[in-house]
Amino acid sequence: MAQNLFQKVWDAHAVRTLSNGQTQLLIGTHLIHEVTSPQAFGMLRDLGLKVKYPERTFATVDHIVPTDERAEPFSDPLADAMIKELRKNADEFGVTYFDLSTGKQGIVHVVGPEQGITQPGTTIACGDSHTATHGAFGAIAFGIGTTQVRDVLATQTMALGKLKVRRINVDGELRPGVYAKDVILHIIAQLGAKGGIGYAYEYGGSVFDGFSMEERMTVCNMSIEGGARCGYVNPDEKTFEYLKGRPYCPSGEAWDAAVEKWRGFASDEGCDYDDVVSIRAEDIAPTVTWGVSPDQGFSIDGVVPRPEEIEGEAERRSVEEALEYMQLRPGAPIKGTKIDVAFLGSCTNGRLSDFREVAKYLAGHRVAEGVKAIAVPGSQIVAALCEQEGIDQVFRDAGFEWRGAGCSMCLAMNPDKLIGDQLCASSSNRNFKGRQGSPTGRTVLMSPVMVAAAAVTGEISDAREVFEGAFV
Repeated sequence: MAQNLFQKVWDAHAVRTLSNGQTQLLIGTHLIHEVTSPQAFGMLRDLGLKVKYPERTFATVDHIVPTDERAEPFSDPLADAMIKELRKNADEFGVTYFDLSTGKQGIVHVVGPEQGITQPGTTIACGDSHTATHGAFGAIAFGIGTTQVRDVLATQTMALGKLKVRRINVDGELRPGVYAKDVILHIIAQLGAKGGIGYAYEYGGSVFDGFSMEERMTVCNMSIEGGARCGYVNPDEKTFEYLKGRPYCPSGEAWDAAVEKWRGFASDEGCDYDDVVSIRAEDIAPTVTWGVSPDQGFSIDGVVPRPEEIEGEAERRSVEEALEYMQLRPGAPIKGTKIDVAFLGSCTNGRLSDFREVAKYLAGHRVAEGVKAIAVPGSQIVAALCEQEGIDQVFRDAGFEWRGAGCSMCLAMNPDKLIGDQLCASSSNRNFKGRQGSPTGRTVLMSPVMVAAAAVTGEISDAREVFEGAFV
């Protein structure tokens, strides 16, 4: 019987059906960081338990680590304490830890793929909602809470209800200046922030066939913003080529056997899905958000919604609340809205390809007066590669601050925060109220190249117009 990838991976990792109808699922790989793991390790100590399979657990620091200072002790006592605690826990429980001194530290969803820890046909869990990123490799990857982190550490399993599967096809040719970030923002705007509840999203079609692995990661990363529990792309030759030779991948004869196994997890032709959505690539424009939810987005040429034109009382109130918070005028174009901060980074868009792409257009331009612009590599390896290619100097010359690896202003659990009601053009994944550190700070999500366009003009802009002649 033909099966989709989700069914295959689920069945391969199902331990048993529990009395409540959930499945006890074996977790092949467990990724942890400094914020959601301390309490989980504390629970293990209280229960007198060890980590069941320490060789399947990998740790790094990303959320709270400062990006503008790298020498310990850190000036932020909480950051200093949490990083020391993870170091202690990794040592005590025998967990592999990519510490700041290793040259391999970074955002957990960047580190996993670049180390070859993320592999097709596996189940992956991490105490972070954007674990869906790893689905780009044909894995089923779940963000989990602290008690589930404890469960996975102690048993290498977790309880979960089986999901439905929605196939999202994007076919055709993307227009110049349209990126993977625009694709996922468009999908979320079409299907809604709650549209994926109860689903795993399988992304496919000619656009995803043509995407690089890093572009696939960008889309899978934001599946959670669309309400889905996870998102994935079927593994193919691009997947295998990306993984070949990475530190934690098989080698020699074991590599050939692994690829053959991985290939078998791809969805079978003619398999069933619970729902299928088709999107034309030509209909996707450079996309930005205007509100306080990732599904409140539209084309860069869009005008701010007029509440009186919105159907449904609840939806109308939601729009009114968003516009009041964002300080936007109904009916006004989003283009030309003044920004205060430009942030390039995060687990969504902090990879080498993101910085390479922006550097192509940023060279020769300067950040507008009064704009604070920061560029934050997703890992120490990304930073080193950028520096080898001179990309960091392009950013510095343009007036960006070039920072150390970390989550930075994506969630502002570190010193990188908005002040007051500053508006930030951000390549991150969430535009919730207060997400970037200030309870009144405002966030507009967009692609990295659009962030660069906003940085050099000082306002939300169409990169195709700012970098005229570059997109052909």
